Amino acid sequence: MVWEVLPLIGDYIKKHIKPNVSGIRNGKDIISGKKILDNGAVVHAGAFLMDDEIELGAGVVVEPGAMITGPVIIGEKTEVRQGAYIRGKIITGPGCVIGHTTEMKNAIMTGGSKAGHFAYIGDSVIGKVNLGAGTKLANFKLTEDIINVRIGGSAGEKISTGLRKFGAILGDGVSSGCNSVMMPGTILGKNCLIYPNTTVIGAHGANTIIKQKDAFCLEVRK
Repeated sequence: MVWEVLPLIGDYIKKHIKPNVSGIRNGKDIISGKKILDNGAVVHAGAFLMDDEIELGAGVVVEPGAMITGPVIIGEKTEVRQGAYIRGKIITGPGCVIGHTTEMKNAIMTGGSKAGHFAYIGDSVIGKVNLGAGTKLANFKLTEDIINVRIGGSAGEKISTGLRKFGAILGDGVSSGCNSVMMPGTILGKNCLIYPNTTVIGAHGANTIIKQKDAFCLEVRK
């Protein structure tokens, strides 16, 4: 099953990573002064590189206030914006955006994927997607149970993943509106569209539109 890759991400990175930040860290976590790597990657003053197990691809930009803990492989021309928090076991493809105060851990983000503002991406694999501001890929149940994937939604057939931490698998072309939430074990096929303020449960096929119909009332103020 596709989620079986999640426990393997850290080991894969350790086998393939080519760390290239030790020369600018000099044993320190916070970067003082703008640093440019040999491949053109730029790390701005005020960024935090917490260890040497970090590979920054050509043309990567790490903005002030971003924090990166390895092991991490960041693909070329990816933007790690101000306040982003990368907590280790992360692989991104080229041209990604890890936006302002976006947090990631144990996840794969393929090329061109964008999480521009206030997102959480934990224990997940996402294709070339666009996550609206505040999108959360929840990865842990309040009850701490093993996470099940439900086919077709909350009432569908359950498949056990054997995992206590599993966020979402999102196919290429998925777009989520602001403040949408993917519940643990969400799987979305290509080109799904999630409306703002929608909570998504279960596995849904390509080209699905998912929205919640809440009552919206207007009254004259007195």
